[in-house]
Amino acid sequence: MQKNKLLIAAAICSGVAALLHLGCIIFGGDWYRFLGAGEQMAQMAEAGHIYPTIVTSAIVAVLSIWSLYALSGAGVILRLPLLRLVLCVIAAIYLIRGVAFMPLMHVFPENSLAFWAVSSAVCVVLGLLYVLGIRQSWAYISEKHA
Repeated sequence: MQKNKLLIAAAICSGVAALLHLGCIIFGGDWYRFLGAGEQMAQMAEAGHIYPTIVTSAIVAVLSIWSLYALSGAGVILRLPLLRLVLCVIAAIYLIRGVAFMPLMHVFPENSLAFWAVSSAVCVVLGLLYVLGIRQSWAYISEKHA
């Protein structure tokens, strides 16, 4: 079976995003600032508050799981449970996050405009990688069973 390059790319991108978030936990406030998480998160991290670590750890975990599901869908690792459903949900979440940033800006006013522009564009690209990768894998399965 040929490996799905689009889902492999999606896995790599989700993995890099997880590593960048992990960098915030390890390197602290400057990384939160550089990645646009807002001054409040940066200051809390510098002051040793647990909140930024908890929130960022959850994001790292989710992005890592999403990367594993993309690798599973690409045929690189063993098939994970509910693979098709989970890949569709991941794609939808990335796309919704990418296009629905305007209402989210009001919920997280500390995040910079640059953060919203860059992260939203990245989310749209990632969502499209997942969608196109899913489409490619389903087309392959359909052809195989035709």
